[in-house]
Amino acid sequence: MGRLFGTDGVRGVANADLTAELALGLSVAAAHVLAEAGTFEGHRPTAVVGRDPRASGEFLEAAVVAGLASAGVDVLRVGVLPTPAVAYLTGALGADIGVMLSASHNAMPDNGVKFFARGGHKLADELEDRIETVYEQHRTGEPWNRPTGAGVGRVTDYTEGFDRYVAHLIGVLPNRLDGLKVVLDEAHGAAARVSPEAFARAGAEVVTIGAEPDGLNINDGCGSTHLDLLRAAVVEHGADLGIAHDGDADRCLAVDAAGEEVDGDQILAVLALAMREAGQLRRNTVVGTVMSNLGFKIAMEREGIQLVQTAVGDRYVLESMKAEGFALGGEQSGHVIVLDHATTGDGTLTGLMLAARVAATGRSLAELAGVMQRLPQVLINVPDVDKSRVNTSSELATAVVEAERELDSTGRVLLRQSGTEPLVRVMVEAADIEQARAIAGRLADVVKSALG
Repeated sequence: MGRLFGTDGVRGVANADLTAELALGLSVAAAHVLAEAGTFEGHRPTAVVGRDPRASGEFLEAAVVAGLASAGVDVLRVGVLPTPAVAYLTGALGADIGVMLSASHNAMPDNGVKFFARGGHKLADELEDRIETVYEQHRTGEPWNRPTGAGVGRVTDYTEGFDRYVAHLIGVLPNRLDGLKVVLDEAHGAAARVSPEAFARAGAEVVTIGAEPDGLNINDGCGSTHLDLLRAAVVEHGADLGIAHDGDADRCLAVDAAGEEVDGDQILAVLALAMREAGQLRRNTVVGTVMSNLGFKIAMEREGIQLVQTAVGDRYVLESMKAEGFALGGEQSGHVIVLDHATTGDGTLTGLMLAARVAATGRSLAELAGVMQRLPQVLINVPDVDKSRVNTSSELATAVVEAERELDSTGRVLLRQSGTEPLVRVMVEAADIEQARAIAGRLADVVKSALG
């Protein structure tokens, strides 16, 4: 069996790859593994279960709840809420397990199962591996140890989750948003109620788009992966800024009053300066990834803020933050983690904090985001090559050295293997977009000839 868990839970086409049987079995296995790991500490365990609005989430939620209850876990079902809300409630309610059913920014036919441990933290790789092993053992015939009678779990609808999460968001804001007009694109996803409520309670005038989920329209031409509707709405309504989430609202991208995109790197730059000013940027450091725009690195160096870069993936950003005690980190894609207030990327919290900075300073989002200049970035995916040789090919190494010599200090080159496909990603940044395209194209040709 190939590894079921990816970088963000178990995902696949719902009812094809991700079936009710798989969701149920993984939930039972998770309960057994976490009990064996001692995380239940001898008490009757509790789980928080939430989902995004996908139609398939309805039957998958039923399967997960059944699996957990059959393993003796009491379940608090919170309904449709963002991923960071489930993580927050897992910690706030002292639950032993959190489960979120979502495929994030993926198209509607996909879905996923993501587990959180006590405190609302993602599971370590070794626990995920153990869950897979136990799941496979029982799938192939080894019987479960099943409680009976009063030993089975009880299921309760926890309707207070919505208000409790919104109150948490408002409670951590440094200032109100009175006087701001904000357009919110909810991607017809999990934050369709939460985000507008939070912004309105914080004092903003709110216009919403993409906030009518019907189970089938999540991420469909809207949200953080499709910003055109948000750009147009911000300009049409004369708003100060726009905020876009993905389906499970762990991401946030923005647009300024003119409809220009403000990406995750720019958001991190704005928040880094705000947190430093407030004395909250621990060790004067922000965490990004190797894909962070060079302009972000240059801006942080100019401002005297250290940038730590990790492998691509918000889980690697989070691991670095937790290990070193950093307070702020994230990705260009809009996963932003403010570790004092969230255990995972939280798109609504990020949007609120960004808007709060605009309100507090009286400066436009465009002016604030101008702290960094995004260098043109060209990314080419080269498929059907032996990606394992990307770091050992002498021909490719020579081509990279030549490209770096041509760019000098005005750009950079990054070649990396895909984690899931037989391809190599060629990324080139340069002050001039045509130079970036030309160098990226040449390197892509070398990758094909050297590794094909």
